[in-house]
Parts: sequence; C-alpha cells; structure tokens
Amino acid sequence: MRSRGRWIACEARETEGDGAVWLHLFPVRLAPASLARHKRWVIISLSSGDDLRLAPYRGVRERDLLRDGQRFIVEGKVTLARLVEASRFPVESVFLAESRVEPMGDVIAKLQPDVPVYVAPQAVMDGITGFHIHRGVLAIARRGAETGVDDLVSRLPAGPLTLLALIELSNHDNVGACFRNGAAFGADAVLLDATSCDPLYRKSIRVSAGTALSLPFARSGDGMEMMAALERAGIEPWALSPTGGEPLNTIAPPERVAIVLGAEGPGLPPALMTRCRRVSIAMSPGIDSLNVATAGAIALSHVFARRMERPDKFR
Repeated sequence: MRSRGRWIACEARETEGDGAVWLHLFPVRLAPASLARHKRWVIISLSSGDDLRLAPYRGVRERDLLRDGQRFIVEGKVTLARLVEASRFPVESVFLAESRVEPMGDVIAKLQPDVPVYVAPQAVMDGITGFHIHRGVLAIARRGAETGVDDLVSRLPAGPLTLLALIELSNHDNVGACFRNGAAFGADAVLLDATSCDPLYRKSIRVSAGTALSLPFARSGDGMEMMAALERAGIEPWALSPTGGEPLNTIAPPERVAIVLGAEGPGLPPALMTRCRRVSIAMSPGIDSLNVATAGAIALSHVFARRMERPDKFR
C-alpha cells in the first residue's frame, strides 16, 4: 500500500508489456473497513506519443470533434468534473499529464471502472495534441443520439419555463458564454438552429465552464421551425433587439418564456422577429449594441429576478 498525498493506492499491479497499472484508490480519511466499497480503476502510464491508444487525442488544435462526429473532447479540470458528475454523456477515456493525477483524484474516483485513464509526461501530451495543454487534463466522451428542437420542446414539462434560443450563432465563445449564463440564471434548456455552432466543440465547452455538458439542449432546423415549436408549447418568445422593442425593465415575464438571440451584426431575421415579442435593453447614447451573450445574460437575469420576487406565482 502506497500513499499518494490524500489518496492511497493499494494492490498496484502493472500489466506486462502495456504499461497499465491497476489500482484501488481510496481517500486517506476512509477507514480500512470501507475499502470493499471502492471500485478499481485502470491508470495507464505511457512514455511515448506513438502509442495508438492516444490517437484520438492527436492534433486537437485542428479539430474539436473527432472524425466520426460521435465523440468530442473536453479540456480542463472543471469541465471534466462536470462531464463525470453532472452530464448525460458517457466518458470514453481520460488523458492526464503526470502532475494532474493527484489533483484529479476525486474526479477519477467517480469514473466507471472500465474507463481508462492515460497518463504521460507533459511534453508527451503537448506533442500529441499539437500545443501546450497547460491544464494537463483532457477527456473524450460519446455524444449519443441527437435530440431535435421540436422533440425537446414537446417533452418539456408543463408550468414555469425559461428557455434560451440561439439563431445563427457561429462563434464558439458566444455559444459557450450563453450556456454559462443560461445555467446561472435558471434556464431549463437551450435551443439552437442548425446554423449555430455545435455546443460540444471543445472551446464552447470550456467557455461554458462545462455547463454545455449538463444543461439540456437541442440543435436542428431553422429559426422559423423553432418559433413554431415554441408556439405549440405555449412559450412566448422574446426577441432581443438593440432598438424598437419594449423596454426590458418594464416587462413582467410570462410563465413560459424563451429569450431569442441572433448573431452579432445581422441580428435576427426580420421575418422571425414578427413571430416574437420585441424587447430592447436600455443603453447609453452612442452605443448601438451589446455582445450577444451579455444581452442574453441581462434578459435572463431580469426574468430570474422577477420570478424570485414572486416564487408563489411561478411555482
């Protein structure tokens, strides 16, 4: 039995030839009698970037989604923790720099026993990925079956509801920030049209602080189809516009509302705007618009705060 900081590794056994080390990991604070309740994980120590088991991680700078389109890459401690603890996506493998094994012990302990954890020196990791992974934490997850916008909306529960609807948002940072804002201000789900970028792109996940992995979303169709789905579900769409809308601060949110955001620059298509309640955020003279994620955060915060003032009305 060997101590590894706050964790103990017992029954360490290296599998001949492949560098795999099978470990029972358990926190030092646990009494020995509790060992039987803990699972066994496989930690595979690798010293060469030529190992075929690391092929899915090769060149992640150039590709955010893996070639088959059914798997995606997660980067960083916070996002991996959310993937393991709060998402619907199964983890396929984890790749850590040697210095990150101990800090990630709590997360490793929550993995399924058959999920391999590959460990390599930082230089090997950087060589495989094509750039310096200063967080030293990567993982690959399987995305599973896609959910369409109409299907997700039709399955939403009755009663109070807040949605975030994204139309033609192709910037990964903005999409990730919208997810983070949605999670912070109580959005129940995010809807994206097919032209918006995939929220499971590595950068979107990172900017979202992992909330793209836990907040329900659907991506399909176009904006007009999305509006039709909202209408069928009795959800009032609020189209944010820099000018010409009702002042946000004067509006009481309905029981079921969707905050609709368009791309910076062109904004929402005029035809789509006619299907929505047009809403504007007050700004100082000379400023023509806000960043789309910022505007969405302000609108979501307004709805969230009003509902917190009257929790009995929206229960």
